[in-house]
Amino acid sequence: MSPITTEYEFMTYDAPVRKTDTSSRVQALDLLRLVAVLSVVVYHYGFRGPSTGDFTHVAIPEIGTFAMYGFLGVPAFFVISGFVIAYSAEGRTATGFAIARFSRIYPTFVLCMTLTFLTVLMIGQPDFTTSAGQWIANLLIAAPALHHPYMDSAYWSLVIEVTFYAWVTVLIAAGLFPRRIDAIVLAWLFLSIANELTIDARFIEVVFLADDAGYFATGLMIYEFYRGRRDLMLYGILCLSAGVAVFHAVHSLAWLRSHSGATFDAWIVAAICLASIMTILLATQIKRLPLSPQLVIAVGGITYPLYLLHQQIGYTLFVRMAPANAKLGVTAIILGIGFASWILWRYVEGPLQRVIRSHLTGCAARLGWPSKPELVARSNP
Repeated sequence: MSPITTEYEFMTYDAPVRKTDTSSRVQALDLLRLVAVLSVVVYHYGFRGPSTGDFTHVAIPEIGTFAMYGFLGVPAFFVISGFVIAYSAEGRTATGFAIARFSRIYPTFVLCMTLTFLTVLMIGQPDFTTSAGQWIANLLIAAPALHHPYMDSAYWSLVIEVTFYAWVTVLIAAGLFPRRIDAIVLAWLFLSIANELTIDARFIEVVFLADDAGYFATGLMIYEFYRGRRDLMLYGILCLSAGVAVFHAVHSLAWLRSHSGATFDAWIVAAICLASIMTILLATQIKRLPLSPQLVIAVGGITYPLYLLHQQIGYTLFVRMAPANAKLGVTAIILGIGFASWILWRYVEGPLQRVIRSHLTGCAARLGWPSKPELVARSNP
């Protein structure tokens, strides 16, 4: 049970944007992603740290009563990801989609994971330890499959994201996505609920994302609404998806309670989850914000590296600093990691992604795997 370019680029931590046209950006989602990642940061420093065995000496337990619900930032990411992946998949072949996702996600992940490894290696002991074997295993992202822990426990959600991308790639290749989106979502929701209410099979959870289907499905249907679709089937599936998402959030409390010993209010969890979905839906209808487009882009840009860097590096720095005032210490750490995230986004991510995307696109073309539909048509008259 889980605890929870010149082309359009997006993931849970990305934003729908044509880099040469800021007017096409769904700007409000950038701000929501920042809110979501900050809620996760607050959860890790204000609740998870103080209430889990290995980190009883880390974070700010005084804010635990509301920080404990910050874990719901991850489901919000998943809802946004469903919207974004539907957005990103338009006009792409399975090859083009896979290349776009890989070049967006993996280089930044490897960079941030390596920075975490070096930080723990150099200043983490004796409280935190790592090894070359753990670093190598984490190159797979799903390090536990190679019997090593995640370099940062926040990576569990990235494994779910990548699995979602893999399924979308397969469905695009099969000609089913987005053409059969209603059938795909209904089948997925049925499988998810049936598994969680009956056998609760781990295989189905891992392979078919049964614990998180409602979040992604909600995002997919919000995109259908965003692109102008209005019919009873859409409204019905959107409501069903949102209901399943709320069920997932409440259902995950059993795992959280067993691992933290805390008492979560299921009604509060349900209300936050539903409010998040409504906010995301409304955000997609906002055409423009009264903010600088460059600021909005920067806010969206730092969320992915901030998510990857904040937890384990933050814990390690907190222990080494041993600040007399925990609140000031945590604030300084968050600001420092936020600045480092901006540096990575501003000066490293873009060039690295372009090089990798260009190389992979060229390799795919040489193998006869066009990345754009019109190229497929030309090569298959």
